[in-house]
Amino acid sequence: MLAIIGGSGLTQLSCLEISNRQIIRTPYGEPSGPLTFGKLKNEDVVFLARHGHGHTIPPHAVNYRANLWALHSLKPSHVIAVASVGGIRSDLIPGRLVIPHQIIDYTHGRKFTYFDTTDQRVTHIDFTIPYCQQTRVLLLQAATHANEEIIDGGVYAATQGPRLETAAEISRLERDGADMVGMTGMPETALARELGLNYATLAVVANYAAGRGTNVNGIPLREIYAVLERAMVSVRNILEYVVSRDGY
Repeated sequence: MLAIIGGSGLTQLSCLEISNRQIIRTPYGEPSGPLTFGKLKNEDVVFLARHGHGHTIPPHAVNYRANLWALHSLKPSHVIAVASVGGIRSDLIPGRLVIPHQIIDYTHGRKFTYFDTTDQRVTHIDFTIPYCQQTRVLLLQAATHANEEIIDGGVYAATQGPRLETAAEISRLERDGADMVGMTGMPETALARELGLNYATLAVVANYAAGRGTNVNGIPLREIYAVLERAMVSVRNILEYVVSRDGY
């Protein structure tokens, strides 16, 4: 079974033939909403809206531990996280799709690990390569077969939100080596690694980051939703090819 986490712009998967919805309770509380089960190209898929069905949960308030735990309990073959980002690198223009290969964490105050109690051995995970390479390749192959242009690789900077960044902060992120900026990549990516999930992110560039491109003096928020709406057509095409790939 393929698991899909939908972010801004993908609060529901319109191409999914829904069979049922299920509330899964976890030791870490309830996920962002019921998990939606169904068929995509006649293959089993489970979908979870990261920000809730009505997009009401801000990035810093998402119960990432419950979300990942609930999906892990279903033993999915892969977890694909769809996320909107701001483009810092010059070729990451609005509407582009990119599969990041690295991540830098600038978040704070979030529940970021399952290993935070003193009644168990201290546990470290290897996070050198944060995303599952097998899942990244699966996405790249699906994009090729779907005739959708996608960029292979990029460094995702995860910021706290919910406000967008200042131009100076984006310049700092760029100096640190970041190519894109978003608010939900961490701790989601690290929690997926702690659970051993085959997890990768499919990022949609919703806008130029602050101070970049046409957004030198500000980010026109109303334009972001129009970009996401158009880009999600490509995202759905890729996801349909993901499930149709042999051995996914």
